Amino acid sequence: MAAVKLADNVYWVGANVHTEDLFEGIWPTPNGVTLNAYVVKGEKTAVIELVREWGGASLTLLQNLKSLGITPHDIDYIVFNHLEPDHTGFTSTLRNLAPKAEILCTQRGAALVDGFYGIKDNVRAVKTGDTLDLGQGKALAFTEIPHVHWPETMVSFERSSGILFSGDAFGSFGAFRGSIFDDEQPTVNKSYWEAEMLRYYASIVATFSPHVLKAIDALKDIDVKMIAPSHGLIWRGCPQAVINKYLRYANYNKDFAEPEVCVVWGSMYGNTEVMLSAVLRGIAGEGVPVKVHRVPNEDASFILADAYRAAGLIIGVPTYEYSMFPPGRYILELFVKKHVWYKKVGFFGSYGWSGGAQKDFDELSKNMHWDILDPLTFRGYPTPELLEKGEQMGVALARQVKEILPKTRDEEY
Repeated sequence: MAAVKLADNVYWVGANVHTEDLFEGIWPTPNGVTLNAYVVKGEKTAVIELVREWGGASLTLLQNLKSLGITPHDIDYIVFNHLEPDHTGFTSTLRNLAPKAEILCTQRGAALVDGFYGIKDNVRAVKTGDTLDLGQGKALAFTEIPHVHWPETMVSFERSSGILFSGDAFGSFGAFRGSIFDDEQPTVNKSYWEAEMLRYYASIVATFSPHVLKAIDALKDIDVKMIAPSHGLIWRGCPQAVINKYLRYANYNKDFAEPEVCVVWGSMYGNTEVMLSAVLRGIAGEGVPVKVHRVPNEDASFILADAYRAAGLIIGVPTYEYSMFPPGRYILELFVKKHVWYKKVGFFGSYGWSGGAQKDFDELSKNMHWDILDPLTFRGYPTPELLEKGEQMGVALARQVKEILPKTRDEEY
């Protein structure tokens, strides 16, 4: 993609990336991801965020700068809101191409500039309340928002245009499908962006939800007219919509989420799968929306997103060598790490010579603020009486979930 104008002398110069590489070495991006970088030009020129060498992103960045008549030698400042290498991997190369450019970041960020790239000179640490005057009416004001999602994170606000460069806050997976702006998205693309944003939040940000709420509060008095994150759409038409989305997501681990059920299951020889059918029959009879995921067949990030969103969670996995079926345990460990809290929960599973899965489930779930139904574990193949209990589990959990009110929806965009 070519450079895109956001406002007078403010441009997007990033890259759309399609690659089989895993985001953070863990999360797949089958729909791609954007590496957003920006230029603000006054008498001096600032580049906000960089890219890593990923799907040709570094060359794309240089070409986009060139299309604006900017060479690396013209860059006066490089502003890092967040030092994760997907935004900074090009730093060493650009420093060689633009030796006079001063790097601006937080104090903690400066330590990472040194740690990742061995750069100590011409690095300026900034803090909340500091500003950078670029001349010709362009200035950046900085606000620290630590732990959204790394501890060195800040945002940069360009006052004349009202653009908030928000780093990973308000970001999303997914490559652009045409326009980079929220107000130019066709209706058919909106579900795509909602799904990619929720999966990004659940995978990348969810652990730090209390800090997201603190950050939104810290920014409440800024007159934001546009939000330009490091990944995903630029929110020009309705920036409040993405703020509302992040508020909704952040509150999912403070209280029960949406009146839906996520079912996660795995089966070695089909016995647990037989019980799954009974449980799903009970849920279906109550008319509650349900998402069903099998482990290890499906990637964890898609499971994580649906589990994070749903108020109801059912886990059905067998015992494997005196403990929980390993793919199921991995998912549960992710739920613990990502604070998938406040759920109405059911657990079931088959075992052979000995149980053990439930012991792992009890241990992993003890601090999760879950309301747990009586677990249903059984030796071998479930009897008709057990299958009836499984269906009753599905009914009971679905009825609890139906009592939960949907969260306030976002403003349309």
